[in-house]
Amino acid sequence: MSRILIVDDEPQIRKFLRISLASQGYDVIEASDGQTGLAQAALAEPALVVLDLGLPDLDGKEVLRRILAERSVPVLVLSVRSDEAEKVRALDLGAEDYVVKPFSVNELLARVRRLLASRSIEPVQPEPRFENEQLSIDVAQHRLLVGGESVVLTRKEWSVLRLLMHSPGRLVTQTALLEAIWGPTHRDDTQYLRNVVRQLRQKLGDDAANPRYIETEPGVGYRFLGQSSGAA
Repeated sequence: MSRILIVDDEPQIRKFLRISLASQGYDVIEASDGQTGLAQAALAEPALVVLDLGLPDLDGKEVLRRILAERSVPVLVLSVRSDEAEKVRALDLGAEDYVVKPFSVNELLARVRRLLASRSIEPVQPEPRFENEQLSIDVAQHRLLVGGESVVLTRKEWSVLRLLMHSPGRLVTQTALLEAIWGPTHRDDTQYLRNVVRQLRQKLGDDAANPRYIETEPGVGYRFLGQSSGAA
């Protein structure tokens, strides 16, 4: 099932797209502003991004540029801006298609299918791995060894660890983690995340006061301190 990220500040448009795309079997995630869209694009690894240019916090073309600077993903721009200069600028920045609002849902679905098909033969980026004298993490196999002993992680613990390992050494915000794992309606439920990180640290044998693997930026987020191999 292909995952599609919708970045649009209009709730009605997001709802309409979510229903239309989900009816075709796609896994749909959403962002209502540019910053959240950038976080979702990095953490949730969508197969396609549907991007509005008129966002409340960032210009959509800047979001487009930053998404494509991080990873290769097809971006379909969906905008009320219909003048040729806007289209050309977006396409020059790397967008693979441009649809003007209002739009035909059948046409949009056809364009989505075409863009996804064009990328289907590209190799899948490997999941991150990490190993030192005490710890061995294989995200793809969901295998964790601590001191040579197998340790079982919950699905949420694997999700948090995976997202942190995909950005080794970089701060991943609480909001980005909550939205990517629990969904947009849980972006303020930081206690959920703190509980999972606490349990994860215990299983890794990590110390919050003197961390080797997961460092906390109080009130902001977390970073994985080890250098992952095979990360996107």
